[in-house]
Amino acid sequence: MARDTDMMPDTHIPEGSAVPLGTRMELPGRGTTFVRHAPGPEGAPTVMLLHGWLATGALNWYRCFEPLAEHFNVLAVDHRGHGRGIRSNRRFRLADCAADAAAVIEQCDAGPVIAVGYSMGGPIAQLLWRDHRDLVEGMVLIATGAEFVAGNRHRYAASALLVASAGTRMGAAATWLPNRLARAALPAGKPKERPGALAAWGRSEMSKQSGRVMLEAAHAIANYSAKHWIGDIDVPTSVVVTEDDSAVSPEAQLRMAMSIPGAHINRIPGGHVSCIDPDFGRKVTDATCDVAHRVELGYAPLPPDSVREG
Repeated sequence: MARDTDMMPDTHIPEGSAVPLGTRMELPGRGTTFVRHAPGPEGAPTVMLLHGWLATGALNWYRCFEPLAEHFNVLAVDHRGHGRGIRSNRRFRLADCAADAAAVIEQCDAGPVIAVGYSMGGPIAQLLWRDHRDLVEGMVLIATGAEFVAGNRHRYAASALLVASAGTRMGAAATWLPNRLARAALPAGKPKERPGALAAWGRSEMSKQSGRVMLEAAHAIANYSAKHWIGDIDVPTSVVVTEDDSAVSPEAQLRMAMSIPGAHINRIPGGHVSCIDPDFGRKVTDATCDVAHRVELGYAPLPPDSVREG
């Protein structure tokens, strides 16, 4: 895997953590991003992990690096304004995040990949397939949908509220929101499950978020809709539905899954923060191995027209 000689190592991972070290990577014409790499078996396919809103590549996937690396080379990127991701004055766009991921894949000479997207990372994976088709050979979509706010009226109202808040005290208040969320999601207790050093690291990860970008990202998510082209996806796909999710309804997740030709559906208990469950890594690995097996077999779903005619 090709590496940029200017990459700087991340030295803040707690000792004994399963989270791999990360490096900064300069993407020409785009900015400096941050990538974690867990090497897998020689010749193994590559998985690109795409995290959700308010998270980072490490926080979203810390349960997954170890089990996935038993079968795959694993890359995880911090999206724009998240963690150590690209800092830019441009408005946050999901398509830019997909283009950033594509640039990482190309620079690492790692494609085509299986794109694994969680929540906001789901649209990024879908856009990576749509806009950079040669770099994606399969997808795993978790706790996500083809759209997040049903109906144009509700979508535009939600977007207007988020845009307005960016210019008010609410925008400034967003700078402390991630750390508050971190304290709730990664409490200092349960020393066997989350040692104090790991919990402190988690809070530190979330404190790096850009408040402005968090609001702009929420605006982008509220406006996202792939319903007119989600049925064109032509790579093996598995959809992991979080059955107790109150952020992205299970119904919306299932609608997306049913719209993707040949998609396999995996239901798991838990809500929108299922990524912190101890067995989450194995569940993601199972879904990813399922996709990899279908890729290896040369599986291609029938075009939507063929399905309807049949």
